[in-house]
Amino acid sequence: MFPYPSADKLHLGHWYNFGPVDTYARYKKMQGFDVFEPMGFDSFGLPAENYAIKTGIPPARSTQENINYIRKQLKQINAMYDWSSEIITSDPEYYKWTQWLFLQLYKNGLAYRKMAKVNFCPSCKTVLANEQVINGQCERCDSEVYQKELKQWFFKITHYAEPLLKGLEKLDWPQESKKRQKDWIGRSEGTVIKFEIRNSKSETNSKSQIQNHKQYIEVFTTRVDTLYGATYLVLAPEKFQELGFNPPASKIEKIQNYINQTMRKTALQRSDLQKEKKGVFTGLYAINPVNNEKIPVWIADYVLPDYGTGAIMCVPAHDERDFVFAKKYKLPIRQVIKNEKIKTKINQAFTEDGILINSAEFSQLTSSEARKKITKKLKKLNTGDFDVSYKLKDWLISRQRYWGAPIPIIYCEKCGEVSVPEKDLPIKLPKNVDFKPTGESPLARSEKFVNTKCPKCGGCAKRETDTMDTFVCSSWYYLRYLSPRLKNMPFDKQKVNKWLPVDLYVGGKEHVTMHLLYARFITKVLRDLKYINFNEPFVNLRHQGVITKNGAKMSKSKGNVVIPDEFIEKYGSDVLRLYLMAMGPYDEGGDWSDKGIVGMQRFLNKILNFVNSKQITNSKFEISKQLNKTIKKVTEDLENLKFNTAIACLIEWLNMALAQRSFSEVGSNNAQTTTKEMLETYIKLIAPFAPNFSQELWQKIGHRNSIFDEKWPEYDKKMVSEDIITIVIQVNGKVRDQIIAKPGDSEDQIKNIALKSNKIKKWISNKKIKRTIYIKNRLINIVI
Repeated sequence: MFPYPSADKLHLGHWYNFGPVDTYARYKKMQGFDVFEPMGFDSFGLPAENYAIKTGIPPARSTQENINYIRKQLKQINAMYDWSSEIITSDPEYYKWTQWLFLQLYKNGLAYRKMAKVNFCPSCKTVLANEQVINGQCERCDSEVYQKELKQWFFKITHYAEPLLKGLEKLDWPQESKKRQKDWIGRSEGTVIKFEIRNSKSETNSKSQIQNHKQYIEVFTTRVDTLYGATYLVLAPEKFQELGFNPPASKIEKIQNYINQTMRKTALQRSDLQKEKKGVFTGLYAINPVNNEKIPVWIADYVLPDYGTGAIMCVPAHDERDFVFAKKYKLPIRQVIKNEKIKTKINQAFTEDGILINSAEFSQLTSSEARKKITKKLKKLNTGDFDVSYKLKDWLISRQRYWGAPIPIIYCEKCGEVSVPEKDLPIKLPKNVDFKPTGESPLARSEKFVNTKCPKCGGCAKRETDTMDTFVCSSWYYLRYLSPRLKNMPFDKQKVNKWLPVDLYVGGKEHVTMHLLYARFITKVLRDLKYINFNEPFVNLRHQGVITKNGAKMSKSKGNVVIPDEFIEKYGSDVLRLYLMAMGPYDEGGDWSDKGIVGMQRFLNKILNFVNSKQITNSKFEISKQLNKTIKKVTEDLENLKFNTAIACLIEWLNMALAQRSFSEVGSNNAQTTTKEMLETYIKLIAPFAPNFSQELWQKIGHRNSIFDEKWPEYDKKMVSEDIITIVIQVNGKVRDQIIAKPGDSEDQIKNIALKSNKIKKWISNKKIKRTIYIKNRLINIVI
């Protein structure tokens, strides 16, 4: 994942992403693959703009200064970056095509504008997508987010909910990351039920709310098997307003006061499971379609308008939240799922599946059977049907900020909403703008930017002044790398279809429900529009761990951020790279120590001394055998990004070679050749981890070419085969001993050894052996 050039320089956390991944890339190059390792800068967005506001430096200037510094830092890594393919998302040459992407979604019905309650950060003074609100706070500045109603632009990511879900099955991603996306999409299979309202006249003529002149409240539930236990309905206050019901006059003031209170609460406050559940009875009643029972309709703020249908059926005997609410307001609690633990009265909600009771003809059915049959009955009655619901909401891309790609839409009094013609792209950001946030886009204060001509009629018109979420820029950047200077298209279709999808993508797990989800969505859209021939952007995904300092995550506020520059100056980039990779498992990270890096410096010095000594070992066979095992181990570890264990293996071989050799001057040519071959192999194994150092050694032993043009070493399978194996001995399936055997030993030989074991004799003495189960080279199970 490319870096964000905000006010900060690259720290060790960034290095931990970029350095090890370059090690993998160099390893693949030596294996004979064509390797493309690009680099760019995700340079639009809030952090850069906030930094500019703080310093007074225009974001275009401060961002470019940061890019120049970070580019210098990146070059110190000595990675195989193709700098001719560099992209900068805030460059008009790039965001022209971000605007083009918007237009493709717009003309295909996947981008739209509507009034909506949105998450608003009072500190950043802009709207945030749901994914950018963490525990009710802005993910950038930790300010508490509240909701306000604005006209906003959305991408219809919900249209791809099912493909996004199914696509996860084929991806080689960490299971935790796939689960997080799956949970975020939130697919639920259930039933939509229509509850008729008979004592209210609606103020709306919406077809979705009036069918055959009757009024209905629609509810989605995954537990239709509990329908006979539904004793009341609860609506979100907003949903009640939307439906336009007329409650009894005596209830109106109380309802309105409650709605006003609700509007002042955040979504997090409303959905807090720990808070006391409060609501208001509307005076209205609904009809349960399976038994014609009249049940009261309430409103409560814990029901959210954009979750499900904004209305829920309440079964207090079988839902914990409903149980608490029913107890508080003395509403009926009717048990309809049998629970063997509760014989007389209900003291708590039973939320599991079971056997239906008190459910007419469906009693004695299992929950699973009942869900199918009750849904079938509702469909026959035209009061319900099977349905699928998703938690995923459309992607809100509007930002009331300056530093972003302008949305290419024009508003004309005569023609309405008009898209900017593609030939007129890019719509450039004006430079002389007061970019301090006020809650509306700073672009709205630039008359030169706002006032324009309508592309359709030529009359006076105004531009859209919101800019796009920076995640739009990063949702497609991997496509641009292959043709960054292309003028007439966003990417070279032939190159993209040859090289992509990305073979290995590495970055933080915090991007799973934002960048990674959005990139998957955009890829699927472009596939459907025939621009590309693949439907997933990143086949293999890995997350680097976190580098801590004194046990705490690095942050400026804690004063524990480590900038790599001083360590590169003192030790060189190879030593730093090696130390970071050796600290711990790559997906876990480790704790930084200023002193610990010295160990890696000693390791490289040992190698240098080994090369300079011009001495060999008399036990060449043993050294060669261990080297083959090292090749196998390092190769397997690199495939799995297990850098720390690969480095440990390389250190182990060197220490063994130094310890076992008997010093003597190089004698025969044959001995010298053998030693040189082993030495060359070892340097090749070190090369991806310490590229500068290895190239220097490669030249020192007489080569003039790049070591990365050499072939990656292969091991001799005969040399790595084990001389002995360990066999586990079980008695009646329980481990009682283990024995040592040779790989070539027969089953009978191994059984005899097992039966002679003193530990086993204790368990089988004076007992009849019924049979013996043998799993080759692994275990024996003696059944008595």
